[in-house]
Amino acid sequence: MHPTRVVVLGAGIVGAACARELAVAGLDVTVLDRGGPASGTTSHGEGNILVSDKVPGPELELVLLSRRLWPEVLDAVAEHAAPTSPSPSCAEWDPKGGIVVATTDDGADGLTRLAAAQRAAGVRAEPMGSREVRAAEPFLTERHTAAVYYPDDAQVQPAGAAMVLLGDALAHGAVLRRGHEVVGAVTRGGRLVAVRTTRGTVGGDVFVNAAGPWSGGLSVRLGAPVDVRPRRGEILVTTPLPPTVFHKVYDADYVGAVGSGDTGLQTSAVVEATRGGSVLLGSSRRHAGFDDRLRPEVLSAIAATALRLFPALADVPVMRAYGGFRPYVADHLPVIGPDPRLPGLWHATGHEGAGIGLSVGTARLLRELLLDERPSLDPAPFRVNRPAVWGEPATADGTEPAGPDAGTVTDTGAGTTGEGSAAAGSTAPDVPRPGTAPHPTGTSQAPPPTEEQP
Repeated sequence: MHPTRVVVLGAGIVGAACARELAVAGLDVTVLDRGGPASGTTSHGEGNILVSDKVPGPELELVLLSRRLWPEVLDAVAEHAAPTSPSPSCAEWDPKGGIVVATTDDGADGLTRLAAAQRAAGVRAEPMGSREVRAAEPFLTERHTAAVYYPDDAQVQPAGAAMVLLGDALAHGAVLRRGHEVVGAVTRGGRLVAVRTTRGTVGGDVFVNAAGPWSGGLSVRLGAPVDVRPRRGEILVTTPLPPTVFHKVYDADYVGAVGSGDTGLQTSAVVEATRGGSVLLGSSRRHAGFDDRLRPEVLSAIAATALRLFPALADVPVMRAYGGFRPYVADHLPVIGPDPRLPGLWHATGHEGAGIGLSVGTARLLRELLLDERPSLDPAPFRVNRPAVWGEPATADGTEPAGPDAGTVTDTGAGTTGEGSAAAGSTAPDVPRPGTAPHPTGTSQAPPPTEEQP
């Protein structure tokens, strides 16, 4: 009996982590992407692995699993690294810890209560006095009202980490196919058995939608829409500096911005250094579809919030700015597991700005569910058939939905740098709304837009 054939749709860090986990488990894995691996959202982020910004609940449990797994995975890769595979050092694993700072009395109260709740949930969150803060971050503003140290916050170089994971997947027999843009599905007996791409049809037993912000568009093409939409973020990068920022440092209001569903611009101060000496300044969040234009007013707002934490950066040159799209789900939880409407389709998406950190935990949970193993944590909160995921789907170009009779979904070509690039592309026929009542078999009442094979 041949091993289960798994086709991972998207070669960003979540897809790479899933491909590695499944290939190591002995499955026959193929990874499809319309572009190159880690060429989209993964390469447009900061590489954060954060426990500090998670409130107690399912996402915190997932990040605690991931935080434990990251060094274990990198050690395992190092033990049997193939000569042609990227070195684990390319991931630039840095468990440098994070410091969350409040600059107002209200912020201090909120931070203190959050840290207490996190400690009760197993997070190491250590209050800091003024002298401790000054010793840890000598260039941080003195106008802070509270600070908490999170020793388990860590950072990787995101594209490098994705290539390490993907390289290990390939070393375990996985296959990467570039230039495969998914345009449709092939079903047999109501089950997904293949995807149609711009380079032909690729068959398999299981298909994993790991297309990041493009997961919504991809799911429409496959006939089982999930409401995952792009949320835009930008980052400023300074010229290399002498040692100036020693931890990931952010304002306490960052947690509120992460959990907000506001579609307008939100900024909060996030400051951290890279191994090359540059300082990354963030962060912003806004819903803009796949409009990838940098907005001067957004960059100005990011700089202003960062300077409130680190006034010493005022005269430091900014050498570049970049932005990317995060896979947003309205309830702020990832989507992990099988799609009950279309057997053979699984999802591993919706991580928004936490995909780097949550990738290896997501992959482990996916493997456990797929192989019917005991899961490391309760998978129910991440299930596909929950209201926020089966809401009105966004169109493939990130615009607001036009309703169930909108006709085809057309990609405008914007966001071509996106990871999970298997998702973007031509057109898809009419699709059923995910809110329609399912048949007892788990499929939607209306047939999916697929090519049926006998």
